[in-house]
Amino acid sequence: MKTNLQYIIVSIALTFTCFLTSANNTINNKDKFIVVLDAGHGGHDSGNLGNGYKESDIALKIVLAVGKELEKNNDIKVIYTRKDDTFVTLRGRAKIANDAGADLFVSVHCNAHNSSANGTETFVLGLHANQRNFEIAKKENEVIFLEADYQKHYEGFDPNSPESMIGITLMQEEYLEQSIRLARLVEDSFKYKRKRNSRGVKQAGFWVLHNTYMPSILIETGFLTYKKEGAYLNSQNGQSKMSSSIIEAILAYKENLDQNIGENIYEDLPSIEPDKANTKVDLYENIVFKVQIAASSRDLEPKSYNFSGLTQISKEKVNGLYKYYYGSTSDLNEIRRLEIIAKQKGYTSSFVVAFEDGKQIKLSEALKSSSN
Repeated sequence: MKTNLQYIIVSIALTFTCFLTSANNTINNKDKFIVVLDAGHGGHDSGNLGNGYKESDIALKIVLAVGKELEKNNDIKVIYTRKDDTFVTLRGRAKIANDAGADLFVSVHCNAHNSSANGTETFVLGLHANQRNFEIAKKENEVIFLEADYQKHYEGFDPNSPESMIGITLMQEEYLEQSIRLARLVEDSFKYKRKRNSRGVKQAGFWVLHNTYMPSILIETGFLTYKKEGAYLNSQNGQSKMSSSIIEAILAYKENLDQNIGENIYEDLPSIEPDKANTKVDLYENIVFKVQIAASSRDLEPKSYNFSGLTQISKEKVNGLYKYYYGSTSDLNEIRRLEIIAKQKGYTSSFVVAFEDGKQIKLSEALKSSSN
């Protein structure tokens, strides 16, 4: 208990210090949108070696391809945590991003599992939703054991302890919404543009995401342990396609910020017709679900002509921004159906939010409520 308390106190102090550093650097670099690209592992840490492929090499090649393309944009400054096969500590990766006052932190990895699991996953920071997510985070966090004096630099943190994960999720919460938005763009591009098997956006307790003070995601581009997928990721063609999706997502995220309104970057989204008739009712008492489709400094009329023909639009002013919502229902399945429609209309970064007694609450809290 004492060790955990010490960790939390140290984390709060580090957070405050890094926040000041990040804020100062953001002001100094406000003419550029700063993206920090992090190729996982490196040096004496090869990452996983599924089917003989080397995670650290594949992640680096994808990151370098992403950076090369982003650097063509005069409004973007790209910073790499590594550009060659060198070892960088987890705290070193976070420090690079914080010192730069980055707008985004994107970490690239390859997955592994002792099964036929395959597909992409993009993680944001959060309590592990299940044992598998915890195991993935545990695997990545155990890199600290390869660092000299890791006990001093990560005092109180144990990658093998679920309790340690709770402490590391507290500081990144204010960036969670933006992180989820970017993660959804990445997974949507993998799924719709590259036709990859997407396992979706997930939450887990990655140390490096906790210590970066900006929207941050960790991308698992696929499973090297799945023979077909490992060969794809090890190929030039596969790396090119995966990097293209990451590039598209970052540019779409930036464009959304610049325009302060959601736009569609995909021209060939599949036409999914939600089957309303065969969808069961799943009501949550005292909970209202909505689909947030945009956040903007512009005060738009909640009319269908302003939102690609969508009706049932509502808005709310929060901290100087207008948030726009589609739909309003206590039926979870119905709001999921409306979310699909919103994405088809071009709002690919839309997501479900929950309200209780008119006040927004975390979706996870709403889902804990007993349904009728």
